[in-house]
Amino acid sequence: MAERRVKVGWAEGLHARPASIFVRATTACGVPVTIAKAGGDPVNAASMLAVLGLGAKGGEEIVLSSSADGAEAALDRLAKLVAAGLEELPETV
Repeated sequence: MAERRVKVGWAEGLHARPASIFVRATTACGVPVTIAKAGGDPVNAASMLAVLGLGAKGGEEIVLSSSADGAEAALDRLAKLVAAGLEELPETV
């Protein structure tokens, strides 16, 4: 299983707009990904309600995981998106 630990780069955390950006990016990757707060239970990263339910705040560590083919590249891109608080999924890592 591939895993990335990253601190949330959006000051407001994974709420509203940042969560929407993250969920769309996760869906665009085409790889099933889970997200969890460090030490917490993982949830489907492609589910807006699940991501909002985490209540991840800016600066908190989250864990992205996947065991699918292509997981390494997908997690690298998602981790970059979250850590930098970007507005869209980066084309390259």
